Amino acid sequence: MSTTFTLNGQKTTLDVTDDTPLLWGIRDEAGMTGTKFGCGIGLCGACTVLVNGRATRSCITPVSQVKDAEITTIEGLGENGPHPLQKAWVETQTPQCGYCQSGQIMQAAAMLKDFPDPTDEQINQVMSGNLCRCMAYVRIREAIKIAAAEMRSVNVQEDATNE
Repeated sequence: MSTTFTLNGQKTTLDVTDDTPLLWGIRDEAGMTGTKFGCGIGLCGACTVLVNGRATRSCITPVSQVKDAEITTIEGLGENGPHPLQKAWVETQTPQCGYCQSGQIMQAAAMLKDFPDPTDEQINQVMSGNLCRCMAYVRIREAIKIAAAEMRSVNVQEDATNE
């Protein structure tokens, strides 16, 4: 069987069975290894990618469910270089081991679409499903706030330019 979708802006066809988890399709077949395997049951969030802009656990999502979808992995998040979240992660030295960080960043990217100026409570609630064994949650929250401020600033500048 084959499934076609857009992966980081490129049409991609995977020749795998329909029940193959998206995680293994994008890692093993498409070579996008930034998305990590964590628990395999959708609880830890290490495998989070964006499917049509929404945070999705790729370890429990069969490729048959993403036919014709737009999928973004950590490799495709920044359009013209590093995304503000990626820059903020570096600025705050958020990762310790770093294993969960691609999933954390992808979850945060989806959250910032809904909450462009998130409160601590909103960050804690939305990000609570993404686990970090190193307990870097305070730095994750700080990085999200820094990235949100940068993204709002860029949007204000773009709005002013378009007027």
